[in-house]
Amino acid sequence: DCAILIIAAGTGEFEAGISKDGQTREHALLAFTLGVKQLIVAINKMDTTKWSEARYQEIIKETSNFIKKVGYNPKAVAFVPISGFNGDNMLEPSTNCPWYKGWEKETKAGKSTGKTLLEAIDAIEAPKRPTDKPL
Repeated sequence: DCAILIIAAGTGEFEAGISKDGQTREHALLAFTLGVKQLIVAINKMDTTKWSEARYQEIIKETSNFIKKVGYNPKAVAFVPISGFNGDNMLEPSTNCPWYKGWEKETKAGKSTGKTLLEAIDAIEAPKRPTDKPL
């Protein structure tokens, strides 16, 4: 019902993933093709970039352009800078990125906001399933 696209922020790692034959592109396209309509983008390894806001914005810009081409609406996607190694912005807001004001996404139900990956996961909308029909 929702895909979490983990993108490495490290120099060279992001570029390799988003390149023409990169796995980041492949995974986003695969998720959309399989009918996954909701997406969360977690930008991992932000600690290796010293929590650079410029790097974060660069990754958001590139990724937004690509996921739009795939079929996702970037305004309906939460972008969260994280460090899985240190646990930053996973469950609780991190003090390492004072420039990060949180994510915001627009859905059919309205706007939702948050700061952490957990809050982005909690904001996933359950799809309506036709339970009255066979299979």
